[in-house]
Amino acid sequence: MADAYKVYWQPGCTSCLRAKEFLKEHGIPFESINVREDNDAMADLARLGAMSIPVITRGDDFAFAQEIRDLADFVGVKLTRAQLPPAELNKKIDLILAAAQRFVKQIPADTLRVNLPGRDRNCLDLAYHIFVIPTAFLDAVRGGAVTFEHFERMPPPEFDTVEKVSAYGQDVRKDFAAWWREGTVPGTVNTYYGVQPTQGVMERTAWHAAQHCRQLMTVVANAGLEPDGPLGEAELGGLPLPDEVYDDEVPMQAGAAANG
Repeated sequence: MADAYKVYWQPGCTSCLRAKEFLKEHGIPFESINVREDNDAMADLARLGAMSIPVITRGDDFAFAQEIRDLADFVGVKLTRAQLPPAELNKKIDLILAAAQRFVKQIPADTLRVNLPGRDRNCLDLAYHIFVIPTAFLDAVRGGAVTFEHFERMPPPEFDTVEKVSAYGQDVRKDFAAWWREGTVPGTVNTYYGVQPTQGVMERTAWHAAQHCRQLMTVVANAGLEPDGPLGEAELGGLPLPDEVYDDEVPMQAGAAANG
């Protein structure tokens, strides 16, 4: 009998959630391992040579699940979905970042330092993280790489207000627009999960940031406020977003502190 699939994930992780939903959509059973609750999980992955998540394993074989294409290849599913062209992705990334700037300013002061469920990440950290996502992409297309360290970054001490984080977001938007105007899009980029087609990483940049924007919208809504210019199908259509906003196993209760 073949070994069962295992998926290593953590709450609030966009690629983790998308990977789990993809497997369920295709009727592929798997063991779900939350690395925040399983003390042996990261050591098990390290023995295989995997140092980040999400990861899917089967016996001693594994694949990084950041890209759905890689996950599909690992489980033997043929993908038929077409990716949006770079020009359309560029437009979506800009409007997503603009939305994040609006939403972060709406987070109430008494919510800023509240941890999200199952994570050592608070609401201000989440907002900052959204703007690091396109920064990672820009580093890669300029000859560097998308690293796991990018996504572990926390706001520097001076970014202690929503206004400062929003201003940082504006700087990132300007930098992204400047790169796009240069008109140089390499065919591939380096990432911590391998050399990847630039279009795929650009698409992931868009939906990764968009998914966290949806989480920010939930934070605002849970505070009893109406998100300023909420994102919907008109803005996000065509992106491979998960169905759930936070996680299918850990519900998002942004108004209450979480353990873990």
